[in-house]
Amino acid sequence: MNMEIIWIGNDHGGYEMKLQLIDYLEKNGYKVNNAGSDSNEIVRYPHYAQKVALAVSTAEAKRGILICSTGIGMSIIANKFKGVRASLCTSTYMAKMTRAHNNSNILCLGGKITGIFEALDILETWLTTEYEGGRHDISLGLIDEAENAICSPKGWIP
Repeated sequence: MNMEIIWIGNDHGGYEMKLQLIDYLEKNGYKVNNAGSDSNEIVRYPHYAQKVALAVSTAEAKRGILICSTGIGMSIIANKFKGVRASLCTSTYMAKMTRAHNNSNILCLGGKITGIFEALDILETWLTTEYEGGRHDISLGLIDEAENAICSPKGWIP
């Protein structure tokens, strides 16, 4: 049985999808830390994205899921956190490639643009695809290098 804890955050646009993803995760042996809004009432997505992205950035969580209406806003704010590789996925191929090549650690979904059956397929693919490493480590190393420099007073000099 899988004992990984998946952090999940959402705003009002992702509330309905979150409920179904939590059900899927729990039925498949994952523990879930619900860091999202628990209603359809309008809220601001950066507050919820920050909770999940900070948990991943500080290694409190290995992986997380963020859902807003399109997934765009969540991915923008999540990627501001050091060590976060948040990927907005609208297909299973994108989910497979972002795990295999980018070692994505946050999956972003659009609760109003992706149907639940497609979202569940995306989630399953993202959860089960392993990072390939190898030549992709070079790019991830450059991302780490850029993050370290950008977060310093000198900036990044590629």
